[in-house]
Amino acid sequence: MGLFLSVGSYSEVGRVYPRLPVWQPPHIATCKIRRTACTADERVTTSSIQPVVLRDGFEIVDPLGVVLGFLERWHFEVSPASESTSFAESDLRRANRGGARISAAEIGAILGRGRAIERALGAIAANASLAGAATSVPWLPLRQLFDAFADIRGIGFSKMTKALHYKRPALVPMLDSVVQRYLEDDDLGVKAPFGERAIGLVRGYKRELDLNREAMRAVRLEIARRGYGLTEVRILDLLIWSVEIAPN
Repeated sequence: MGLFLSVGSYSEVGRVYPRLPVWQPPHIATCKIRRTACTADERVTTSSIQPVVLRDGFEIVDPLGVVLGFLERWHFEVSPASESTSFAESDLRRANRGGARISAAEIGAILGRGRAIERALGAIAANASLAGAATSVPWLPLRQLFDAFADIRGIGFSKMTKALHYKRPALVPMLDSVVQRYLEDDDLGVKAPFGERAIGLVRGYKRELDLNREAMRAVRLEIARRGYGLTEVRILDLLIWSVEIAPN
């Protein structure tokens, strides 16, 4: 699900974006929660899906239109969740194709934790989802999975989750710098253990999914009908990006 663009772009860790806000079609509005902040033209939507409400007073009036704006412009590398518990160099190389920028030395260090990573993956069902009930989320194995990446030089939440997202795409969000900034109120801080801090961010991410559960599910089903296989976790990622990098 990496994004690829070659002309007129600037890069952010794990993403490539055009200099002009072409990811937001002219008829799509990302605006303040009060609908009066939007013009009549901006309220035109591509579907009857209800708005998505995000933090800091943002309402995405047409979440389907915003997501389609991304999907129609960039290539996303998508693969279905696999029952496999293996974690190999190929998984890290795939993350790099999506912009993870994991160095050869870092790949070697991560693979040195392979046994712990695969043990934790084995305790997490391939279809485990962050969009379900809180009691259905395998929090303990997920914490153990994150712990396996602790204290690896050069590896933070962004690189870790970009690699793990492909293994459990409905469960692990990509905690890149933009998403971390969005979730800053859920960040336990640098003094917290690595795995615990990551879980705190994921719990915050889940709260955003839960608040918008119906809309996220509706967007997922509609884009699946159009041939795009993204999970609610990935859809929320795109919507967060749409407000976090939106021009003032």
